[in-house]
Amino acid sequence: MTKELLKTALEIAREAAALAALRRRGTITVADRKSSSVDVVTAVDREVETLIRERLSERRPGDGFFGEEGGRADRTTLLTWVVDPIDGTVNYLYGIPSYAISIAVVEGDPTPGNWTALAAVVINVASGTEFTAEAGGGAFADESPVTVNQPDSLAEALMGTGFSYSSSIRAQQAQALVGVIPHIRDIRRMGAASLDLAALAAGQIDIYFERTLQPWDHAAGVLIAREAGAEIRGWNGAAPDDDWLLAAHPALVDEIESVLVDAGAHFTLE
Repeated sequence: MTKELLKTALEIAREAAALAALRRRGTITVADRKSSSVDVVTAVDREVETLIRERLSERRPGDGFFGEEGGRADRTTLLTWVVDPIDGTVNYLYGIPSYAISIAVVEGDPTPGNWTALAAVVINVASGTEFTAEAGGGAFADESPVTVNQPDSLAEALMGTGFSYSSSIRAQQAQALVGVIPHIRDIRRMGAASLDLAALAAGQIDIYFERTLQPWDHAAGVLIAREAGAEIRGWNGAAPDDDWLLAAHPALVDEIESVLVDAGAHFTLE
């Protein structure tokens, strides 16, 4: 079943990526703001989500739908499609080539910690790179297997991260990173969680850590990273969620988690 689900996700993601790329050749403007003045949505986000939802409805009637831009549909099957139509909207708005179509299909209640991810696709729209995974089947970039790095030491590890849309939370996140940077090679902030997790899977970074992520931000990327060999952790043994998501090679994850905690990265969110 997972192979057919992955095939469906990939075909629809390709169509969505083509639409996003076409619209990017024109003028992109902010259509609305969500949690703050910097948390933006474009008309293309909504158009792409509508396309994905319609295609899934045609091909998978009865499955649930959970999209970033408010698209929800109850399920009569065990499956829900968790969709970020354009992950990295600010990058998309500015023309920075790091934004993605992210589609995952999950079984069970569609909340992190209660679902089981079955198949996932993340497509970097600008580069065309396709990251895919199915449960138990490994992870791939353009059909080539990928595996997470195992650096010789934490000091040689490159970490990807991101920041909240809340200015006060961002300030605390930045302060925590002051305590982390001396322990690692460096930090990258690329602006799209799904692509950060895919980059971890492909060995382009060694650690990924972020807080305040929404389910659609990480549903596909977590499965891809996990199938590439990453250990994915939430806070204190929980599943990864908006409070805490840490991903790295299993040999590295304990050490970087300790550094993050000592640096004050787990402060109370507003």
